[in-house]
Amino acid sequence: MTVYDLPSPLLRAAADPTRVLMLPPGMARRYQSTPNARSGQTQALGIRMSALALGLLASFAALAESAPSTLPSVQVQEQRRVTGDYAGGQVASGSRVGLLGDKDFMDTPFSTVSYTESFIRDRQAKDLTDVIAATDPTVFSNGVTGSWSENYAIRGFASSTSDTTFNGLSGMAPYYRTSPEMFERIEVLKGPSALLNGMPPGGSVGGSVNLVPKRAGDQPLLRVSANFASDAQFGTHVDVGRRLGADKQFGIRFNGAYRDGDGAVGKQSKKVQLGSLALDWRGERARLSADLYSADDRVDGPARGVGLAPGVAIPRPPRGDTLINPDWAYVDSQDKGAMLRGELDINEHLMAYLAYGTSKTDYRYNGSISAQILNPAGDFTTVMGQLAFDIKKQSGDAGLRGSFRTGSVGHQWAANVTHYQHTQNDFGRRSVPGWDWTTNLYNPVWGPAAPFIAPHISHTELRLDSIGFADTLSFADDRVQLTLGVRRQQVVSETFNVASGARTSRYDESATTPAAALLVKATDKLSVYANYIEGLSQGATAPMTAANAGDVFAPFRTKQKELGLKLDLGSFAHTFSVYEIKRPSSYTDPVTNIFSFGGEQRNRGVEWGFFGAPLDGVRLLGGVAYVQPKLTRTAGGVNEGRIATAVAQRQAKLGVEWDVPALEGLTLTGNATAMSKQYISADNRLSVPGRTLFDVGARYSTTVAGRLLALRASVNNVTNKAYWGMPLLSSLALGAPRTVLLSATMDF
Repeated sequence: MTVYDLPSPLLRAAADPTRVLMLPPGMARRYQSTPNARSGQTQALGIRMSALALGLLASFAALAESAPSTLPSVQVQEQRRVTGDYAGGQVASGSRVGLLGDKDFMDTPFSTVSYTESFIRDRQAKDLTDVIAATDPTVFSNGVTGSWSENYAIRGFASSTSDTTFNGLSGMAPYYRTSPEMFERIEVLKGPSALLNGMPPGGSVGGSVNLVPKRAGDQPLLRVSANFASDAQFGTHVDVGRRLGADKQFGIRFNGAYRDGDGAVGKQSKKVQLGSLALDWRGERARLSADLYSADDRVDGPARGVGLAPGVAIPRPPRGDTLINPDWAYVDSQDKGAMLRGELDINEHLMAYLAYGTSKTDYRYNGSISAQILNPAGDFTTVMGQLAFDIKKQSGDAGLRGSFRTGSVGHQWAANVTHYQHTQNDFGRRSVPGWDWTTNLYNPVWGPAAPFIAPHISHTELRLDSIGFADTLSFADDRVQLTLGVRRQQVVSETFNVASGARTSRYDESATTPAAALLVKATDKLSVYANYIEGLSQGATAPMTAANAGDVFAPFRTKQKELGLKLDLGSFAHTFSVYEIKRPSSYTDPVTNIFSFGGEQRNRGVEWGFFGAPLDGVRLLGGVAYVQPKLTRTAGGVNEGRIATAVAQRQAKLGVEWDVPALEGLTLTGNATAMSKQYISADNRLSVPGRTLFDVGARYSTTVAGRLLALRASVNNVTNKAYWGMPLLSSLALGAPRTVLLSATMDF
C-alpha cells in the first residue's frame, strides 16, 4: 500500500498500519420536526443533548484559542490515505466506521468492504444493488430488475433502502433507488450498528450502506460517458472537477446523468435524471464541504410480484422478459437533498465536526399491488392499487474525536450527538374499484389504465435523537486494541388525523446499547478480532385486539456476536468471520392474547471473502457464505425451528478480471453467482430452486488524440436463465433476463 509523507501527527498516525485510525468525519444521523408535546424523559434527553452540543461548541472555541497559530495544510490525498485504493483498485483499503471515523480494514474489528469509483464505473452499475450484491456472498439480491425499489439482504436480514447514509447522514440518500454516478465509494458494514451509526429509521439490522460523494481532485477532470442497455436504453454521464485558488483550496465537482428507453423486460422502460454538485474548501486547520443533488427515477411497467392461492404449486417461470404488471403501470420517485459538513483540527490531538442535511422525496405508484396465481396453468388475478407519499427529512450530526495516552495505554476516543426527523404524508387506494383483472403468466393481456386518484390517508412524524461515546484503548505497542462504547437512543413517533390535525397516537421510548470489540494484530499481515454489538429497531404498540391493547414497547435490540480474522498479503487480502445475530419479533400469543416481543429469529453464519490482485494483471473479488436464518421463537410454536423466507442459505460469488498480455489495454471480465434454494412459505413447504448466473464482458483502454478512452461491454445472465426470486411484498417475481451493457468513456 502507498505510504505518504504526512506532515501532521494525526495524519502520520493514519499512515501507521499498527494504529487504530480515527480521521475526520463519520457518523450517521437524522432530523425532522414533530409537535413538541414532550414527556419528562424526552426533556431530559433534550437537555443532555443540548449540554453536550454546548460543550462541543465550547471546546471548539476554547481549544482553538490554545491551538498553534499555524498548522500544516491538509492535503486531500493524505487525509484519504486510509480509504485509498487497495491493490487492483476495486475496493478501498478502509472505510468509514460510523462514530469511529475512517479506519484501515486491518484496524477495523468489524466486517466491512468499500467499493471504489472505478469498480462502480467498470460494473456499469445502474443502482447500489448492482455494486454491493455483485461479488459479496453475504449480500443477497432477488435479481429482479425495474421494481419499485431496490431489494437486498445482508447476513440474512432484509435491509431498508431508506437506511442508506449519505456521507454519514441518515435520510439524505434517494429513498428507494440510487443511481451511483455521484459517489466515489460505496461502503458496506455488516451486522448491527446502533453504537456506530445510531438507530436507522427503517430498522435495518443486518448491515448498513454508506455513500461517499465525489470531491474534486488536484488534477482538472472532464469525463464524458455514453452508455447503452438492452433493449433500447441510451444515456450519458458527465463528470467535471476543478480545484481553484492559489493553493487549490476550493474544489467543485459536478455529475450529471441521463438514461431513458426500453429495458430488457418487455414493455418496460426506465428513465433516470441525476444532477449533483459537490463543493469543498480546505484550509490549514479546517475543512468545509457542501453536497446538493436532484434525482428522478421512473419505471413504466415496473416489475411486480405475485402470490400463490392455497394449495397451488409453484409454476415454472415464464420467459425472463415477461412483464407481470400492466404496461400502463408506473412508479415515479423524485428525490432532492442538500448537506453541509465542517471539520476543525483544534490541535494535533483533537478534531471536531458538525454536519447537517435536508432532503425530500415525492413518490407515486399506479399498477398491480397484489396478485395471486390460481392454478398450475398460470392464471392469476390482480388487484390494482394507487399509492403516493411525500416525506421531508432533516439530519444532523456533531462530534469530537481525539487521542491521548495514560501511561503505556493509548486512547482514540469519539463522542457525538445525532438527530433525525421526518414528516410523512401518505395518499392512495390499496384497491381501485372496478380494476381487478385476471390474466395468464405466460401470455399476459391487460385492460385500460386506471385514472390516478389518491386521497390523503395518513400523516406521521418520527424523531430519533442519540448520544454516543466510544474509546479505543491500545496496548502492547498498539498491537492490541480494545474498543468500548455506548449509545443512548430516543425514539418519538406520532400519528395525526388528516382531517382535524389532532394527534391520534404517540410512541416515546428510549434504549441504551453497548458495544465492545477486541482486535489483535498477531503479525503485520494478520489481524484477529471479536465483537459484540447491538442494533436498534422501533418497538410497537399492542393492537386494540390484544389483551394488553395500547401497551408501548421500547425499541427492540438485535444482538450480534462475531469472531473473525483478516489476512493482508500486500496485494491480496482475505477475510473470514463467524457470527450469530439474534433479532426479536412481535406476535400476539394465541392462548393469552397478549401482544409481546416474545418472538425471535437467530441467524448464524460463516463467511469468507477475498479481494485484490494475486497475480500481475489478474484481479479477484468474491467469496463464499453460509447463513442459517432460523425462527427460534414463534407464537404458539407455529413454524418454530423453520428457516426464514426469502434468503439463500448458501452463496458463492466470483468476479475475475484479466489483462490480456497480447493486447495492451484489453481486459476480459467474468462474474459468477451461485446460490441455494429460497423458501417462500413460512412453513418451508414451498421453495424456489437455487440458481447459477454468469456475466461476461470486456473493456479496452487506449488513447485517442492524447485523450484517455475506455470502451466497456458486458452481458449479464449470459445464458438468459429464467428464474423466480422473492420480492419484498409477495412470494414470486421474475429475475432479470439476459441484459447487454455498453459504454464509452473519454477524459478530455
